[in-house]
Amino acid sequence: MNVVFLGPPGAGKGTQAETLSKQRGMEHISTGEMLRGAVDAGTPVGLRARKYMEKGALVPDDVVVDIVAERIGKNGRCKNFLLDGFPRNLNQAKALDKTLSGLKDRLDVVFYFAVSEETAVSRLTGRWICSGCGSNYHQHYMPPKKPGVCDKCGKALQQRPDDKVETVKERLKVYRKQTADLIDYYEKQGLLMKINADRDVKEVYEEVTKALDSLNRER
Repeated sequence: MNVVFLGPPGAGKGTQAETLSKQRGMEHISTGEMLRGAVDAGTPVGLRARKYMEKGALVPDDVVVDIVAERIGKNGRCKNFLLDGFPRNLNQAKALDKTLSGLKDRLDVVFYFAVSEETAVSRLTGRWICSGCGSNYHQHYMPPKKPGVCDKCGKALQQRPDDKVETVKERLKVYRKQTADLIDYYEKQGLLMKINADRDVKEVYEEVTKALDSLNRER
């Protein structure tokens, strides 16, 4: 089954995607992680993406589309995948359809994780990452034993530039503007399923898995 997870920053789609991919054996394709990896490695695509990510702006379509198409099409095709945070606009959605069509494949469902701005800001601005080993923490949901210090290696924790309050609000604004047509596009195809992502992680996961089980029975 080929699935897309959509939703603004802070909707929790990444957490849901990681859990679902492990439980269902799906290929988790996170454009955010792929882009951040390229930025950290200082690759050509990473250098192009960095200036946009640090400002909270969306990375240009051609950069993101090339990365995703390469991943989906590796070894001929990527079966049973979960796209996390892609596509983000109508152009990307059409490019994805074209890529899948060329592989004689298609999407089965698109989950949209709807979340309030208040919840999204709280989730994102509370995230911290270890400067040494890269472990993730959250000041509310998963705090370190000692403030500002990694439990695992003792290195200092730091916040990503795109997780500061001002940048988060800009990211949410840009996301809403860019995805209005995208949501309509998938609704018209009968693929979109909206999820209330303000709720507890477990509740959201249960709703997603029930929907997938129902779709599997219909296939």
